[in-house]
Amino acid sequence: MAELTRRHVVVVAGGISHERDVSLRSGRRVADSLTGYGWQVDLRDADAALLPALRESRPDVVWPALHGASGEDGALRGILEAVDIPFVGSRSTSARLAWDKPTASALVARTGVRTPRSVTLSHDVFRELGAVGVLEAIAAEHPVPLAVKPARGGSAQGVTLVADVNDLPRAMVTAYTYCDDVVVEQLIRGTEIALGIIDTGDGPVALAPVEIVPRNGFYGFEARYNAGETTFYTPARLSDDNAAAAASAAIQAHRALGLRHISRVDLIIDGAGTPWFLEANVLPGLTETSLLPQALSVSGFDLGWTYAELAEQAIRDHNA
Repeated sequence: MAELTRRHVVVVAGGISHERDVSLRSGRRVADSLTGYGWQVDLRDADAALLPALRESRPDVVWPALHGASGEDGALRGILEAVDIPFVGSRSTSARLAWDKPTASALVARTGVRTPRSVTLSHDVFRELGAVGVLEAIAAEHPVPLAVKPARGGSAQGVTLVADVNDLPRAMVTAYTYCDDVVVEQLIRGTEIALGIIDTGDGPVALAPVEIVPRNGFYGFEARYNAGETTFYTPARLSDDNAAAAASAAIQAHRALGLRHISRVDLIIDGAGTPWFLEANVLPGLTETSLLPQALSVSGFDLGWTYAELAEQAIRDHNA
């Protein structure tokens, strides 16, 4: 293993997205883990002081822990590429692909992984064609149950599960609050799982799948970040064959989107054992209730060692 002592890492957390509080929690957890492993860690917010501080200190690596658009849409990663500082996670181009859910689904579908039938509507088209006519067309071609969600965003904010077609208009309004493009997709029934992917230099490895069973039936924002709202089974209660199929699908999605170092792929395993791709996250939550840390622990990985190895791999990739 590469020498890890006293590497200098800047963990960037906070920002101004809807997920600021979650980002701060993820950043603190990463910072604590790396500090405990002997790294010199600075925890910084994403503000006007960040770039001058990076230019002055020239850290060995940056760990972006920004959730939401500022951390996952590729913008910050593009800036770090421009100032030539290594960083953990996917490059800016891949982050942009994964951040846009319709684009990500189209790319993953090309690999043969199943994706739900869907339609994406911009707010402008929704208004220009008339809300009533558009919703009637959607209902005719995409019968309930449906999932309505912003085309870009995280932590299930703005997402509604629609069991009654009369609830579709309100679901659209809610989703448009978070994004100008909305995805209406077939709701796949089955076992909801999340598969963390890590790559420390030998190729992507799928961690133990985490099964998600929210108390109210919907894994929304509150269920994700409030203890007791969701029951997690790690590893998921899947047969060996289904677990292997899920791991294969997750790695295919990770590769199809050109992701690196760390990601999380969300899937539904239907009654026939088929994995369905929902979305990929270039910056999985790393809080005390987040799924990837749970999977790391069950898979036998120490958090400090893993985070340090991922940071070391980012440095190696930058210097290659």
